[in-house]
Amino acid sequence: MFHTRSASTELIRHAGFSYFPLAFIARLPFAMMTVGVLTLVVAERGSVTLGGLNSAAAGLGTALVGPLLGAAADRLGQRRVLVPVGLVNATLLGVFPFVVAGATPALGLLALSVLIGASAPQIAPMSRTRLVAIIKRSIRRDQRERVLNSTMAYESAADEMVFIVGPFLVGLLATAIAPWVAIAGASALTFVFVTRFALHPTGRLHLGTPDAPRLQAPARELARFPLLTVIAGTLGIGFFFGATLTSLTGFLAADGDGDRAGLLYGVMGIGSAALALGTAAFPARFGLRARWLVFGSLMLAAAIAYASARSEPALIVALAVLGCGIGPTLVTQYSLAATLSPTGRSATTMTMLGSAVVVGQAVSSAVTGVVVDRLGADTALALPAVCAAFIVAAGLAHTAAAPRAADREPELVPA
Repeated sequence: MFHTRSASTELIRHAGFSYFPLAFIARLPFAMMTVGVLTLVVAERGSVTLGGLNSAAAGLGTALVGPLLGAAADRLGQRRVLVPVGLVNATLLGVFPFVVAGATPALGLLALSVLIGASAPQIAPMSRTRLVAIIKRSIRRDQRERVLNSTMAYESAADEMVFIVGPFLVGLLATAIAPWVAIAGASALTFVFVTRFALHPTGRLHLGTPDAPRLQAPARELARFPLLTVIAGTLGIGFFFGATLTSLTGFLAADGDGDRAGLLYGVMGIGSAALALGTAAFPARFGLRARWLVFGSLMLAAAIAYASARSEPALIVALAVLGCGIGPTLVTQYSLAATLSPTGRSATTMTMLGSAVVVGQAVSSAVTGVVVDRLGADTALALPAVCAAFIVAAGLAHTAAAPRAADREPELVPA
């Protein structure tokens, strides 16, 4: 324990004490993007379907360009990618409220949403890549696995908190001031904190080590089935986020309280963040494969309870239990990705996972919005259970494809 704590302190020292709060704040706009677009369009245009479609369009942009940004960062370095991309994204977010409030047709809104998603800075995967590089350079070999596991737990907890805090901020700002303020705030955060993150000294790091050349595996290695099942699992997490938030919005909107959805959605963050951080203390015999299946099943059980809830207190209880399943599941998926990432493709791999979450959230928001408008909010409440079943199925597929690899703690291989 002492050595692990000492190694973790060494990681913090090399990253810098300001790094972790900076990386946390810099990833907030990414989480606010799809929810902010959904909330603003619904408020201004009065259509949950159109709001969901715009969220899906932003996700489409991320799906098309996000992994390419990761590949560019692997090749050119993060600074050269993040600075221009962040400035473009901040500008597009800044003009979006004016476009929505104007007479722009729906097709124009969708096009702008695609551009917003395409230019979204991939802070979370870039942060993981930087920390892996520091671990490889600075942590003793016999301590690397434990430090990596703890780091992935923290990063996943940070992601989880961001995907809860982001919608919470959107709901708070939309309720207290106006829906457009959330998008304007995301623009300001991107301009200031994404740029600062890009220029942080850790942005100069790459995955090479002092005693090993910087090699890069062929791109086809990214298509290995075990890794694809992990990406499918994170896509399922995104599906779950989108279905839960949009169905909750539709349920509350029926009583004129749609703006409060982000506040209730934040309930999931409590157990989620606590258990995500707690995964670092799980015993080694509780392997990664078992964690995925156990906590994915917990999500499924809680989602079934959510589907049958017809009152706000019942929804809150179901959301709280759901959070206890989401955090550990997401940590497990990122730990597996760290294990399976091809040599020299870390940023690309992590970006693929991050993009999968956003894409899943956006597509699911669109589908759920259509269900809310056509079949009613009560029917839409069943969709998170379908998404949770998808996550469990992806875990079973991964177990069948790579049972021994799934149970190993993450290992670091030379990049």
